[in-house]
Amino acid sequence: MPPEPARPPERLKRRAEFLRVASKGRRTSVHGLALQALPRGDDGPARIGFTVTKKVGNAVIRNRTKRRLREVARLLARDEPIRGVDLVLIGRDATRTRPFCLLMDDMRRALSKAGVS
Repeated sequence: MPPEPARPPERLKRRAEFLRVASKGRRTSVHGLALQALPRGDDGPARIGFTVTKKVGNAVIRNRTKRRLREVARLLARDEPIRGVDLVLIGRDATRTRPFCLLMDDMRRALSKAGVS
């Protein structure tokens, strides 16, 4: 029987949720992305939001960048479940050109710098 495909993590979708994490959360930056993390105080699965500024490029480039971040988050959540925290991943110009394995390492490093895992 083939392994069960990884389910995407829960999402932050409302502006108020993003602003709460940005104002009260812990920030960290690595080469391929920036991360904001805010512990929630419960044991529920991590909720993740994704954002890319217009400085990165047009809508096609920003969406491609967000897709890469979503895939990194999905794969890491499958391998190392993260609980009780809200995360915001901020895509940078380097996110879309960075090799995927290095982007995964960037995410792991950002999580450890933020004290999440």
